[in-house]
Amino acid sequence: MKLISVIVTTYNWPEVLESCLLSLIAQQDNKFEVIIADDGSTADTHDLINKYTQLNSIPVKYAFHEDLGFRAGTIRNKAVALSKGDYLIFIDGDCVVFPNFINRHRQLAEPGYFVPGNRILLSKEFTTSTLKQKTLLHKQSVPFFIALWFQGKINRILPLMYNPLAFLRYRKPLKWQKAMTCNLAMFKKDFIAVNGFDEAFEGWGYEDSDLVIRLIHNGVKRKEGRFSVPVVHHWHKQNDQSNHDENFQRLMQRLKNKNFIRASQGIDQYQ
Repeated sequence: MKLISVIVTTYNWPEVLESCLLSLIAQQDNKFEVIIADDGSTADTHDLINKYTQLNSIPVKYAFHEDLGFRAGTIRNKAVALSKGDYLIFIDGDCVVFPNFINRHRQLAEPGYFVPGNRILLSKEFTTSTLKQKTLLHKQSVPFFIALWFQGKINRILPLMYNPLAFLRYRKPLKWQKAMTCNLAMFKKDFIAVNGFDEAFEGWGYEDSDLVIRLIHNGVKRKEGRFSVPVVHHWHKQNDQSNHDENFQRLMQRLKNKNFIRASQGIDQYQ
């Protein structure tokens, strides 16, 4: 595995997207590309992305479609179709990663496994002050975050701890819960084999869980990335959840039907 493709999903929040991109540019391992998956943002976000697509440090590509509501699975499929890497890492554009993020994911990558990481959530107030002061969170130390935890500005500190015991990462190979695309990695061939995200999941909810369930049904197992590859997640308002019940029922049907592996509306549309 040489090139890694990092898929960054965004929608109309250029300030926090820039924090994410700055943390990616600061990676110790530079053998990766970034594909920004834009779910219909306006001109401010376009202008920021144009700035970063002209950088020479890492390749930055851009997938865009018009704003027709929450269609994260669709724009991620389009972004993966532009990718050249053998390995995919999905993160959200409101997340910041630490300098060893790509390197750690590369070390965890293993054929036949997907790797979910975990996250630290910022409070609403601290998110606002961080963006206003342009704090470079990816450059901060563990003691800095410990102080934030004591002040109630982040929800937890344990994700920053590193677990060197590799055997613990294989304990729950069939667990699909809490594997989210704010920090999720897999080989592209495994993603293609299940036809990527199912675009039948429109509106907020469960398109990432559906992907993971179909990966498991296809024989790809979970390898835990917790306590190795955390991200820092900015606070944001809850998305419109009007499609929650419909998406959840669809997810439960997929969970029961182990023969359903390939998405009916997936990445094959764009290849």
